[in-house]
Amino acid sequence: METSYKNPGWNTDNSYSHLPEIFFTRLAPVPVQNPSIVILNEPLAEYLGLDPDYLKSEEGIQILAGNLLAEGFNPIAQAYAGHQFGYFTMLGDGRAILLCEQITPLKKRYDIQLKGSGRTPYSRGGDGRATLGPMLREYIISESMNALGIPTTRSLAVVSTGELVFRETILPGAILTRIADSHIRVGTFQYAAILGTADDLRALADYSIKRHFPDIIEAEKTGNKYLSLLNEVILRQASLTAKWQLTGFIHGVMNTDNMVISGETIDYGPCAFMDTYEPKTVFSSIDTFGRYAYSNQPKIAKWNLGRFAETLQPLINKNEELAFEQIHEALSGFDKIYNHYWLLGMREKLGIFSEEHTDKALIDDLLNLMHKYNADYTNTFRALTLDRFENTAFFDSGEFSAWHSKWKERLSSQQESEDDSRQLMKKSNPSVIPRNHRVEEALESAVRENDFSVMKQLLEVLSSPYTYDAEHDEFSRLPKATSGPYRTFCGT
Repeated sequence: METSYKNPGWNTDNSYSHLPEIFFTRLAPVPVQNPSIVILNEPLAEYLGLDPDYLKSEEGIQILAGNLLAEGFNPIAQAYAGHQFGYFTMLGDGRAILLCEQITPLKKRYDIQLKGSGRTPYSRGGDGRATLGPMLREYIISESMNALGIPTTRSLAVVSTGELVFRETILPGAILTRIADSHIRVGTFQYAAILGTADDLRALADYSIKRHFPDIIEAEKTGNKYLSLLNEVILRQASLTAKWQLTGFIHGVMNTDNMVISGETIDYGPCAFMDTYEPKTVFSSIDTFGRYAYSNQPKIAKWNLGRFAETLQPLINKNEELAFEQIHEALSGFDKIYNHYWLLGMREKLGIFSEEHTDKALIDDLLNLMHKYNADYTNTFRALTLDRFENTAFFDSGEFSAWHSKWKERLSSQQESEDDSRQLMKKSNPSVIPRNHRVEEALESAVRENDFSVMKQLLEVLSSPYTYDAEHDEFSRLPKATSGPYRTFCGT
């Protein structure tokens, strides 16, 4: 697998592999037969310091397929555990290989990982492969999340493998190149706490602090760095969850192995964006009891953080009682942080700059009316932004008229002008989101008809979600009524 050529743009490191070997297994991706490029994220490649033309070359494609290893690569599969739907299990990268860490021209560090790269010791009987549809789906959703300003892993490329994958049906195989601040999960800490030694856990925590929270090191002499680590992760996760709620995003599988301490959104399996505002919305086909419903996401985020805190207990304080008190205080702050970011975001979505104690009631009244009249979440805020209302039961109701008058009165109490409010709303309310029917349309065209033009057009529109123009008008239209709810699956 070694090569002699020099790869333009690679500036690699492998710091994670310096951790104790309990955290990973060294192995190379399993080669594929006939890889070809499906889509390459050229702007992202350039940001990473990589040459897009080279990545599209034969040698570049072989790297993205896992058939060749560039100089400096040290491929590993990471080990971790996790609570999946509340039940603890041992896990790991069952079909993913971390190739290296790329240091960008701006000196930022990112994991370069292949998904669908073959069987690993953590595959649990699986084939380690992925199919084209789910890999394209992750590409579309993750890049849309980035454009929306929501912290997320990124998608550099999708290559087809030239091989068939056997699921319920026979499907074309594919590999996604995923970019992440890191893949250190709550489940990684759970793995260390269960199977590792005290030294292993400390090594993981120290590495995480150095990589993601270097400011903590500066304050180490005057504080508890492991408690500071917990507080920093709580802050990032509270902020992230608020952004999900503000855009109507439903993750679908908020297991502890899908929560990374860097505060990114990761693993785009049964995720989707809500159309009709319904707090109980669930898209995942396997979430039978609605554990990860839209309205439950803040509670689940806090629950997951509780599991993270448990792993840090022996590092925070050797005295269990004191450690519990410190952890309890830290976790108690989640609600306040989350509510701060959510309320701030909702004010911005309504063009409100200042703070008044009645704002929460004004927001709740709007959401309750949206729920009552089955209003579309994104398009309601889009209509308010444009001050343009269609003839619907919601907008035609006397209740909305009464709310609208209160809202206008609230805006008039500010020093900022109406135009200022309008500009704030345009920056805060996406004109378009990756509508489920649009995503399915793009995937159907790509997978069934080998036509990627629909997906590329969708990606182009989603790359500027806060632009309000005629093309966005078309992509903001709701789907036709269907006989049943939209369902997603854990294909990624």
